Amino acid sequence: MSDYNEWEQRHHAEDWILYPDNVDSHLCLDEIALTDGELYTVLTNAKSRCQKGSLVAMVKGIKSEDVCRVLNQIPETRRIAVKEVSVDMANSMEKIARTSFPSASIVTDRFHVAQLISEAVQQIRIKFRWMAIEKENQAIKDAKKSGEKYSAKIFENGDSEKQLLARSRYLLFKPSTKWTNSQKARADILFREFPEIEKAYELSMSFRNIYEKPIKTEQAKEEFLKWTEKVKQYNFDSFITASNSIENHQKTILNFFTNRTTNALAESFNSKIKSFRAIFRGVKDVAFFLFRVSMIFA
Repeated sequence: MSDYNEWEQRHHAEDWILYPDNVDSHLCLDEIALTDGELYTVLTNAKSRCQKGSLVAMVKGIKSEDVCRVLNQIPETRRIAVKEVSVDMANSMEKIARTSFPSASIVTDRFHVAQLISEAVQQIRIKFRWMAIEKENQAIKDAKKSGEKYSAKIFENGDSEKQLLARSRYLLFKPSTKWTNSQKARADILFREFPEIEKAYELSMSFRNIYEKPIKTEQAKEEFLKWTEKVKQYNFDSFITASNSIENHQKTILNFFTNRTTNALAESFNSKIKSFRAIFRGVKDVAFFLFRVSMIFA
């Protein structure tokens, strides 16, 4: 009834599917786990905005050689005409884009870069949380030895030190203008007790603000250099690592400021696939699942 048996890509669908006619000037490259953590590389057409005609290719795995072998089946004239490909920070994705679309400008997605910086903040918060847990464990042992009942220090908002550090996770992802009243109260206590976390949060927000400014590539490069100098001043290990990673991807990160292109449409497409997967309670037959995806998106 579905014409699955006559589908021309059926015999290789579990390994790859390809729709060269959907190639356009702006493409998005990402990865998604279909079932049991099995990764597929997904290439989508940004202009189709997750509607019909948006799926260009899905290839099993993320190995650049395997993906390029499939993508290079797209006629060369179409591949050379691609102007821009947005990717995450994975080196394999950048290699795929450069190899298969040699004329395209490669743009590292701003949200993946911002995520790296947010993780640097969380690394510092987690470090203090483990220290708080260890301190509490030691205090409980000492109380038992002396025959006393342990009582944790409670801050004015009702959090203990351990709870304060655990419950501060989400507010550190957001600008202070979007904090709720309880988050403002918690942040005041957190920054008072842990000044290092406040400095890390300020570094994170100042980095995100660079992307919000209406600036071009050269100005953005200067802003990133200023931010890197701040990182060196504070000397946080997680931020130094993040800063080095940004420096290694600087060219493709700065390409964002040409057209302000993001990988948001690829993330949206992945979200649709995940929802589709959830409706059918997982993926039992990969080939048939990809046939359904093709009928909707290709």
